[in-house]
Amino acid sequence: MMRVVIVGGTSGIGLATASRLVAGGAEVFVTGRSEERLRAAVKQLGDRAGGEVADARDTGAMRAVFEGLGGVDHVIIAVTGRGGAGPLSSLTGETLAGAVAGKLVPHLMTAQAALGVLSREGSITFVTAASAGAAFPGVSVLAAVNGAIEATVPGLAVELAPVRVNAVSPGVIDTDWWSELGEEARAAFLAGTAESLPVRRVGRPEDVAATIEYVVRNSFVTGTVLTVDGGGKLKA
Repeated sequence: MMRVVIVGGTSGIGLATASRLVAGGAEVFVTGRSEERLRAAVKQLGDRAGGEVADARDTGAMRAVFEGLGGVDHVIIAVTGRGGAGPLSSLTGETLAGAVAGKLVPHLMTAQAALGVLSREGSITFVTAASAGAAFPGVSVLAAVNGAIEATVPGLAVELAPVRVNAVSPGVIDTDWWSELGEEARAAFLAGTAESLPVRRVGRPEDVAATIEYVVRNSFVTGTVLTVDGGGKLKA
């Protein structure tokens, strides 16, 4: 049975991916920072799922998680970070450092922590964001962080071969990541984004989960960044 660890797998894209993989016969282990969310996720996923509370920003904690698991076939890193949005004129060093510490560092150090137990026929999949290639005001720091993760993919795919390394880069997905906008502003933003996209809707976690499952299961895919953005990059 395929064994998959999803770091940041207790909500949103991570949880949708866990659900899809369990339905496909995999054994899934999820981590997250919230005990409440972890319990709910494991209960929802059923008998082939387990989990542990762990903060991906704590490299020691992530090493302990993988050491406790033993052999793992695939690792999916769906950790998200807060902060970093806004114009360059208001950027501070603390904001920039926080954005890097909240996503770039956990992604790379979690991948490192998994190496000792990861199958040579396995894979590492980073979940980044389409902001890496966006040309909108106020997203430069988000682009820098997500772009940095994506830039590591080809090199790591060669360095860690035959372990496969890929990234999936979602566009605007309807998850709790947007909750800080407030309900009214969030609804307006998502509706406006949907209207601007060729597919005329924003993404759902399940859309991204399907792509993650593809790169996990397809043993001939490595060094690739797949964008799932509803055609967002096609907009004028």
